[in-house]
Amino acid sequence: MQKLKVFLVLTGYQITWLSCVFGEVNFSYPMLGFWVGIIFLLIYFYFNHNKQRFIKISFLISVPGYIFDTLLVYFQIYDFETIAKFGTLPLWMIVLWLSFSTLFDEILIFFKSYKILGIILSGVLGPLTYYLGEPIGVIKIYNFHFFIISMILFWMILMFYYLNYVVKTD
Repeated sequence: MQKLKVFLVLTGYQITWLSCVFGEVNFSYPMLGFWVGIIFLLIYFYFNHNKQRFIKISFLISVPGYIFDTLLVYFQIYDFETIAKFGTLPLWMIVLWLSFSTLFDEILIFFKSYKILGIILSGVLGPLTYYLGEPIGVIKIYNFHFFIISMILFWMILMFYYLNYVVKTD
């Protein structure tokens, strides 16, 4: 059952991510990802056995992520190519961060025993995901060097924070 749960969470997150990015770029429907993400989060929350833990993890991961993105957009390091914004970010970014937090709740806990690997992978894969948004057309990077350095540092710190503080408070 655990493997099925991991598969379903990963699939739900990926469908949300694809809906956010391609709903905006390919279908000119920026709200597609928002609504798909809401449905995924409602289903995830309904079946989650420790709702209080999930709410805590969502808050502790989503808020720093949303603030980080907001700051980098505000300081014109990069920007999202979108028509539906909430502040400086796409509206769908709210549910994307919340959906991403499901991975921390269910899957990334694996790195608790492999902290260094988790931190390194986070520092590589997090920035890569954002960088790949430029050729797709969802973001525009204005200052590549600052972008890559700040992304690597943020994602490594986020994973360190998760593995050393968020997980320990459970």
